Amino acid sequence: MAIRKIARLGNPVLREKTREIPPDQIRSPEVQRLIDDMIETMREYEGVGLAAPQVHESVRLFITADIYDPEDSEKLLAPARVVINPQMTFLTQDEVEYWEGCLSVPDLRGLVRRPRKLRISGYDRAGNEVQFEAVDFAAVVYQHEYDHLDGVVFLDRMTDMKKLAFLREFGRYIAGPDEKVAD
Repeated sequence: MAIRKIARLGNPVLREKTREIPPDQIRSPEVQRLIDDMIETMREYEGVGLAAPQVHESVRLFITADIYDPEDSEKLLAPARVVINPQMTFLTQDEVEYWEGCLSVPDLRGLVRRPRKLRISGYDRAGNEVQFEAVDFAAVVYQHEYDHLDGVVFLDRMTDMKKLAFLREFGRYIAGPDEKVAD
């Protein structure tokens, strides 16, 4: 396993639509090494999720750590996942707002409105088909990572640029017990 360099905003790989990984290649040493490297990289940078373009790989793959409720750090919302060739379906028109950050856009936080509930299908790292639903904060994390696979970053989803702050100022002036952050 290796810690990979994170692509930062401005790198063209973050704006490309990614290509699917052929299902018969999911168990290949190259794909498995990429997954292991992404897990190690996400842990090193203390991210909640990481998409392949963020480590300079233009393929449809993202990972997440265990996702906990930002208001109750003991409450697990979703287990760690590896999702290959994901497809996403929104299950409601209801929306939620969370402060988001991104390893590829360091030191910034922005308030983003997203659909509240979704279903994701795809493959796991063993090549098995998976399907699961997510709501609220977990749904936001999956949408954030999925967006990377289409060349979209959270800044593109913001509707009010006045709700963008540097991390230090976010902590000093905005964050409080009611603020939730998706990273």
